[in-house]
Amino acid sequence: MKRILVTGGAGFIGSHLCERLLDEGHEVLCLDNYFTGSKRNIVHLIENPYFELVRHDIIMPYFSEIEEIYNLACPASPVHYQHNPIKTVKTSVMGSINMLGLAKRKKARILQASTSEVYGDPRVHPQQEDYWGYVNPVGERSCYDEGKRCAETLFMDYHIQNKVRIKIVRIFNTYGPRMQPNDGRVVSNFIVNALKGEDITIHGDGSQTRCFQYISDLIEAMIRTMNTSDDFTGPVNIGNPQEVSVLELAEKIIRMTGSDSKITFSPARSDDPVKRRPDISLAKQVLGNWEPFIDLDDGLEKTIRYFRKLFGKHI
Repeated sequence: MKRILVTGGAGFIGSHLCERLLDEGHEVLCLDNYFTGSKRNIVHLIENPYFELVRHDIIMPYFSEIEEIYNLACPASPVHYQHNPIKTVKTSVMGSINMLGLAKRKKARILQASTSEVYGDPRVHPQQEDYWGYVNPVGERSCYDEGKRCAETLFMDYHIQNKVRIKIVRIFNTYGPRMQPNDGRVVSNFIVNALKGEDITIHGDGSQTRCFQYISDLIEAMIRTMNTSDDFTGPVNIGNPQEVSVLELAEKIIRMTGSDSKITFSPARSDDPVKRRPDISLAKQVLGNWEPFIDLDDGLEKTIRYFRKLFGKHI
């Protein structure tokens, strides 16, 4: 049994990670300030004697006896990270400094949940870990993109200067149960609109592509990354290389929900990437032949079922 700290543990990804770590027999300390996380995501874990929930914002220092840290705390959807861009940067930068300081003091391993957004609107396709990215440092998305890029810098500097045992994963689009219905992500937006019979709005012409991985595939890869030898720090891409256009996704969700929703179009968002697809060769090599297991249709079916239950059987 390990004592493991998960920041952002009440969020979409964090709650699934806490659940999996508890299932493996570990003691889990969940930190969250509930800016985007929700107690609803982890209420079923409260009665577990090995689960501890603490309301805390990681831009402030935190001290605890731990052996591993998964640093997930940061709003990850445009709606939320653009709501308070300064706070977003603080969470990525000051939060990383505080968690790295804790890892240094406790000689703990620490994993940074970075993002495919570090590649910006990429000029290389698919994206490999050695690609430095094409990012607008003063755009609407830069609070998140540059915040995560700076966090990666801090992790490597703490590793090189202070021998902190770090891991960095770059997470590509992930979906599944416990996504917030109003988080502005394309999968949840399209499913909610389809279930309500509302128009599905696509920003741009819909030809922009994304790759979507189901939550359980991500959690498996994160845990495997944490358990690799200290020689491997990452960064490593974690995503599903199955590429689909946003228009195809909308049409698929309408078909799967049996919805009467219509597809409408609006101007493209600023700095929205045209293509996004991970090269997962490194992940396959270092994570025991890991690759995504859940295909898009199966994952969407599970996610649609979750939102039907969330909203009630009448939709």
